[in-house]
Amino acid sequence: MVVSGPVSRRAAAATMLLHTSRVPRECWFLPTALLCAYGFFASLRPSEPFLTPYLLGPDKNLTEREVFNEIYPVWTYSYLVLLFPVFLATDYLRYKPVVLLQGLSLIVTWFMLLYAQGLLAIQFLEFFYGIATATEIAYYSYIYSVVDLSMYQKVTSYCRSATLVGFTVGSVLGQILVSVASWSLFSLNVISLTCVSVAFAVAWFLPMPQKSLFFHHVPPSCQGTNGIKVHNGGVATDTAASNHLPQCEDVESKIPLNPEEPPVEEQESKPDRLLVLKVLWNDFLVCYSSRPLLCWSVWWALSTCGYFQVINYAQGLWEQVMPSRHAAIYNGGVEAVSTLLVYIMDTVRNIWVCYASYVVFRIIYMLLITIATFQIAANLSMERYALVFGVNTFIALALQTLLTLIVVDASGLGLEITTQFFIYAGYFALIAVVFLANGTVSIMKKYRKQEDPESSSQVTPS
Repeated sequence: MVVSGPVSRRAAAATMLLHTSRVPRECWFLPTALLCAYGFFASLRPSEPFLTPYLLGPDKNLTEREVFNEIYPVWTYSYLVLLFPVFLATDYLRYKPVVLLQGLSLIVTWFMLLYAQGLLAIQFLEFFYGIATATEIAYYSYIYSVVDLSMYQKVTSYCRSATLVGFTVGSVLGQILVSVASWSLFSLNVISLTCVSVAFAVAWFLPMPQKSLFFHHVPPSCQGTNGIKVHNGGVATDTAASNHLPQCEDVESKIPLNPEEPPVEEQESKPDRLLVLKVLWNDFLVCYSSRPLLCWSVWWALSTCGYFQVINYAQGLWEQVMPSRHAAIYNGGVEAVSTLLVYIMDTVRNIWVCYASYVVFRIIYMLLITIATFQIAANLSMERYALVFGVNTFIALALQTLLTLIVVDASGLGLEITTQFFIYAGYFALIAVVFLANGTVSIMKKYRKQEDPESSSQVTPS
């Protein structure tokens, strides 16, 4: 039976609306679900809060100097060296291969943590963990290449929540198995290896993105209404989101008119690598010419540097205050609480005060870094997020490497853990004084302008 007239048109319209309403869900739900599953299992590592006791214990039988001054610094150095090449490789290879590399690096790391012996082998282990850390950028940027711009905020929250929940569940599980079930730390590493192996298996099912931010662009004609207006340095500019799949593919345009002529996709020229680097450099200059963005970025890099250093060596301080071989440890529970929600840690020789100070420290950092991230992102277009935060992370790692080389590394001062934390406390105090003075000067200038109507009337609003 054929239905004609207004009824058929309404039915056709309803069918089309139903179809189009399902497309966005089909486009973003599957890759987001797979990526969240990957992030959850990759972060579900119950042995991680107990890494230092494990290395110092009978399984590895390493000394404190070897662990703190010769092994842990390798992670910092490898992370710094690999960050920029991985950043470019992530975009050039279109994310998924680098996500797989991260999963493979985690498997190698925990396999070596189970069976590798000796100082040199554990240093190689830290190098592979540096690869896994540097390739995190692929996990956080992959989803933007396969979903529409309107879904960015939602999928970002899902992906970050997955890793947060995974880390928290892993920390709580590790604490329960150690404190209640009396499992060995070796067994916790077996669970961690199993979880990261599951994550690696899940990553294979991720769809391969066809576009990326720099090397594989979306043609301008296909960007349509996905442009966004942002203010950079007081000047409004329209930019188009180029890191998602094209929305205006024409099937007929892919059919060659001449049978011997290759399809349009095959005729696409290879990306100009030098041009990509020039675009990155120009974007770098534009972004950091904004004084507010520069100030927030400096604070972000300095605070992140100190934060990395504290969390990397906090287990060492706890081991000094209360050795794990002589008493029960609650590292997993503390890590879980601090994830959900420095000076005192070093001066008060009480493990519970250290735990509480660590929790407060991480809460304050997470709160302030969220504010700083928002302030930086408010002045950026989508295309420049990865660049600016990548540069900020690189600067933070460079500063951390310098701090590690001088304070921690055996080839430098090689200071003991308590002296290190005195230095970290002074580092944060110096940052606080500098930015407090800067904020005070800015407030005073603003107050004087308000008191002087002539000078305020001459100021042109940006």
